[in-house]
Amino acid sequence: MNKCAFTLIELMIVVAIIAFLATVSVPQYFKYQAKAKQAEVAANLASLHTAMQAYFIEHGEYSTVLNGEGGIGWKPDGYSGGGKGEKFYYTYGFNSPGAQEGVHYFTGKLETPKESLGQTSADQNHFLAGAAGNVSGSGKSDVWKIDEQRNLQHEVDGLE
Repeated sequence: MNKCAFTLIELMIVVAIIAFLATVSVPQYFKYQAKAKQAEVAANLASLHTAMQAYFIEHGEYSTVLNGEGGIGWKPDGYSGGGKGEKFYYTYGFNSPGAQEGVHYFTGKLETPKESLGQTSADQNHFLAGAAGNVSGSGKSDVWKIDEQRNLQHEVDGLE
């Protein structure tokens, strides 16, 4: 009698190997996914910088009003009110006293609070705008800033 089958021991060894590979690769996958989300930041902050420069050329000063009356006319592509339904991940804009959603800042699908943007402002000759997002799910926000000279700074690495 010739039987062609796997023994329970052989199946358990295969399951153990798969479990080991999963424990090694899953954290790397999440890190890779978070880095992909960071790619959004450079594009959106560069776009914000361009809009700020165009506003400065027309008005001779920078503004913390990104969208709406008297604003620079910028908002992230596909913005629809802020929160989980957005097409972008990070929160962008200015954390200034009295800042309003959809006017001074825009909350992405990670729902990072505007306070995570840190010190951001705009005056007649300078601006510092920010982007923040909890991309790793650790509770630590990944924070980026851009200024009038187009210096893009990664202030806090939320992936560490």
